[in-house]
Amino acid sequence: MLALAPAAGAAGRESTATTLLRAVNHTRAAHGLRALRIDTRLVRAARSHSQEMLRGSYFSHGDFHGRMVAFHVQGPTAGENLAWGNGEYAAPATVIAEWLASPEHRANLLRPGWTRIGIGLAHGTFLGNAASTIVTADFAGR
Repeated sequence: MLALAPAAGAAGRESTATTLLRAVNHTRAAHGLRALRIDTRLVRAARSHSQEMLRGSYFSHGDFHGRMVAFHVQGPTAGENLAWGNGEYAAPATVIAEWLASPEHRANLLRPGWTRIGIGLAHGTFLGNAASTIVTADFAGR
């Protein structure tokens, strides 16, 4: 988890998620790792979790295992990185930089066994901060 994203309409969310995916894969390539492909189950799980955190005004992984089961995510391993912020603190480059600076988040981002990713964003007022973005990145292996 990191407390760290420009708010816009649905097109902005898609653009930010796509930009974040590119940043994740660029970072992995810079470390000699393969790119991750989008997994629709992971996307649904990540979007659901970001929206739930926004609605519930909390920032936590919660029942990660239960969420993966509920969204029928399959594979031997799964992991999750979170971030939230507003303005430049939620820009994809900043999110990646903050994840790389945290040993646990760095390990998730650069885990060689990951093959799939789902990115979910939620925008709104969060913990009293207007125009915030909550980011959930769910990772899984084969």
